[in-house]
Amino acid sequence: MKPVAVITGASRGIGKGIALALAEAGFNLAGLATRPDPGNRTEGLYAVKEQAEKAGAVFLPLAGDISDLSGHEALVQSVLEHFGHIDLLVNNAGVAPLERRELLAMEPGSFDRVLGINLKGPFFFTQRIASVMKKQVEQKKGHTPRIVFVSSISSRVVSTNRAEYCISKAGLSMAAQCFAAALAHAGIPVFDLQPGLIATDMTSAVQSKYDALIEEGLVPAGRWGYPDDVGRAVVALAQGHFDFSTGSVIEIGGGIGIPRL
Repeated sequence: MKPVAVITGASRGIGKGIALALAEAGFNLAGLATRPDPGNRTEGLYAVKEQAEKAGAVFLPLAGDISDLSGHEALVQSVLEHFGHIDLLVNNAGVAPLERRELLAMEPGSFDRVLGINLKGPFFFTQRIASVMKKQVEQKKGHTPRIVFVSSISSRVVSTNRAEYCISKAGLSMAAQCFAAALAHAGIPVFDLQPGLIATDMTSAVQSKYDALIEEGLVPAGRWGYPDDVGRAVVALAQGHFDFSTGSVIEIGGGIGIPRL
């Protein structure tokens, strides 16, 4: 029986990279997106579904807003009805501010939107799925489900023109630590992946700026990261190679976070 992964924000960027890497690694998938378009097979969630199925995965597309807590139960039940179990949760859904503003000009609406999608929603979605996972462990000795939070180096590196994003990711990293501590005794490892500069549509607007900074040495590895860099890391965690390292923070950034003089 193939393991089942639930991935939020699975329609593009890092989420797409994670979904396809897990499909290649033998996982079946439930992918969540806010507004998936079944008629669009060139991009979006159904394009990811098609690619994942070519790799041999069963792919369940889910439509929902992670910040809408009232919809979580229906999403979880859809996965359980389709697959019967959940072996991996990847909390990847996230947004940047619609407009970058300096700290003193940030608006409450932007703060609420970003924290709702990036922190509050994932926290309570994890709470619900962790309860399912605990029951699975109790019912099946030796079963090890896992949880991966995709936060960001912005959880510890300040950008004053998008403070709400940094605050949301700092909170998400702490959520990962809290769940890791709470679930360790139940045998459910939890990890915090912190991507650095990853080439996605979210970063496309600032590509030229960071191209120059990378050229100047911002990233020791000398390149942008790509969604499949994150995907491969998730696969390694999902396959159980790091279970005793629960609570670990893993940077995917080509050395960008290394303190240097």
